[in-house]
Amino acid sequence: MSWKIDILPEAKRDLAKLDGSQKIEVRKAVRKVANNPLPANEGGYGKPLGNKGERNLSGLFKIKLRASGLRAVHSLARKDERMVIVVVGVREDNEVYEVAESRLRAYSELN
Repeated sequence: MSWKIDILPEAKRDLAKLDGSQKIEVRKAVRKVANNPLPANEGGYGKPLGNKGERNLSGLFKIKLRASGLRAVHSLARKDERMVIVVVGVREDNEVYEVAESRLRAYSELN
């Protein structure tokens, strides 16, 4: 059973900035992970983030698209079986994780 996928408005804008093939790649990866986004230690596809350098990204997960260098960061609302896409972007200098941290603060309900 697939989890419901929600996308923050800012993440929708992130996705819109990508070229066509990148959009397809991200959507395909998100749909695959939505089938079982739980952490890997619970049998799912989830790759938990934690403390990355000075950032606390506990509660967030990443989808890593190696070929394109893209990352999609999401959170899980387990009781609603909802996966919330927080940011989509290139990993460059961990910028995607900085953006994820600021959005995590702005959307306190993601914690």
